[in-house]
Amino acid sequence: MSTTTETTQTYDLGTGNWKAGVLGGIAGSAVMGALILVMNPPTLAVAIPSLYGLAPPPSPAAGLVVHLSHGAVLGVAFAGLASALDLDTSGQLFGLGVGWGVVTWAAFAALVMPVWLSVVGSPASPPFPNFAPPSLLWHVVYGAVLAVVYAATADRL
Repeated sequence: MSTTTETTQTYDLGTGNWKAGVLGGIAGSAVMGALILVMNPPTLAVAIPSLYGLAPPPSPAAGLVVHLSHGAVLGVAFAGLASALDLDTSGQLFGLGVGWGVVTWAAFAALVMPVWLSVVGSPASPPFPNFAPPSLLWHVVYGAVLAVVYAATADRL
């Protein structure tokens, strides 16, 4: 007769709460998308869907789907970063969110997007680099909303 003992170990992989990251990323990109629609509709209707060949013709719906998807993915990255930095207070997360908005603006909107749109031949291809102040505002709002939603939901999801 033999006895078997099983041991289960869990490991913290430092991924943060990815569900709160997705939720925050979608909320932040939805608010950002509303700002874009008010301030510069062609960005959402032509430039963003052009990244994937979904425009022209202009399609705000396709642009919003792409934008929300990007927001969700970047929200997961935010959650991982918040976890890696061991941030857990609302103030710390808010600061990270605003900083995350600036980083996503500089890296993706100002550098990657103009090159990508040029490569796919989009009619909405901006100059390179494209450090546009309205886009900075949109991305900071994205990061702030992402952080607030993340902070409010990370312990609940």
